[in-house]
Amino acid sequence: MNETVTNESLNRLRGEVLSRAYSSNTSVYIDSARGAILRDVEGKEYIDFGVGIGVMNVGHSHPRVVEAIKEQAEKFTHTAFTVSPYEAAIRLAQRLCEATPGVFPKSVFFINSGAEAVENAIKIVRYHSKKPGIIALENAFHGRTYLTMTLTSRVKPFKMGFGPSASDIHHIPSPYCYRCPFRLTYPGCGVTCADYLKECFVTQVASEDTAALIIEPIQGEGGFITPPPEYIPKLIKICRDHGILLIADEIQSGMGRTGKMFAVDHYGVEPDIITIAKSFAAGMPLSAVVGKKEIMDSVHSGGLGGTYGGNPIACQAALAVFEIFEKEDLLNKAEILGRKMRGRLETWPRKYELVGDVRGLGPMLAIELVKDHQTKQPAAEEAKVLAKFCLDKGLIVLVCGIYGNVLRFMPPLVITDEQLDKGLSTLEEGIVSIRK
Repeated sequence: MNETVTNESLNRLRGEVLSRAYSSNTSVYIDSARGAILRDVEGKEYIDFGVGIGVMNVGHSHPRVVEAIKEQAEKFTHTAFTVSPYEAAIRLAQRLCEATPGVFPKSVFFINSGAEAVENAIKIVRYHSKKPGIIALENAFHGRTYLTMTLTSRVKPFKMGFGPSASDIHHIPSPYCYRCPFRLTYPGCGVTCADYLKECFVTQVASEDTAALIIEPIQGEGGFITPPPEYIPKLIKICRDHGILLIADEIQSGMGRTGKMFAVDHYGVEPDIITIAKSFAAGMPLSAVVGKKEIMDSVHSGGLGGTYGGNPIACQAALAVFEIFEKEDLLNKAEILGRKMRGRLETWPRKYELVGDVRGLGPMLAIELVKDHQTKQPAAEEAKVLAKFCLDKGLIVLVCGIYGNVLRFMPPLVITDEQLDKGLSTLEEGIVSIRK
């Protein structure tokens, strides 16, 4: 007789067959999912505020996405676009050129993951500019491959023991207003952190040797660090003055997550290149580099490619995502969702000593936990306890931040008011329980 599948039995088997380095945030195994709800193999349901690390903005198993996947799978699943191309990839590239900021001509390149998108964006700007230098921000996360690991700022667990790092990568302080590296206070600071880019040209790499600056408009894994309104426009002006390209890593913040299709839309800027992944194809492995045509087309024919990039099933899923945004008015729903969430979260620092800061844009929000408001000592252990409390109560939340003391919230844009309220109430109940 076959053993009944349980979370415990799967954990035992996992220990035998999977590398321990391949870890998970929870020990529950999902059997099905719909909208904002996950159901594990034992039948317990969870409200999902993590959405597969920012992947399921349109919700789990959206009927239109499922339909698109089925229809394409019945036709063909793979030919390799670099060998035998197909219409879906062309149509999707057209949608991206229309959706991304900037009225200039653009071109697109498809790959599979966020890290691959960043890797290729760096390849492209180096090829185009004939310069090696890349500047990133502290607290950044751009991936786990060697190049993206070097761009990433947090040492443990992402970089420790994996050296040597890639060359010609430099870092400047991020706009972490809650923990300003310059000990200043916004707005009186004059956004000094942006001006530090010019200092980098003196102390780390000459502007003449710098191909690009890469930034997350909102730093994801780094703790949802959200720059003030002047920050990105100021950076892009410095870049323009010195002939440096700007890459916007919208892998987590894009596809409606902040209430606009891309987070840079909040800042009124037009990056030279944008990297896109995660919610792009509603769970299908697909990413893209979108950029100014003269930059993207500067690379010689065959210089970019990959076996699975722009897979037809993934492309059809992504086209369905764009269709959902239009037909269901998801950007408007996202804006409303963000207001509801912020209205609740922003009361917590006044009520609870544990909550030091609330930040983010739209429905991409986070709380930073501290021992007390005055010292701002990171409350990393409390963050773990709160995440576990939520899991036990049927809510998935993710811990992030360079000190491991930030909880980030990215509910599906299709979440119901009842589900949202229940999730936020569970969080608040957990906060209260920790301080009892």
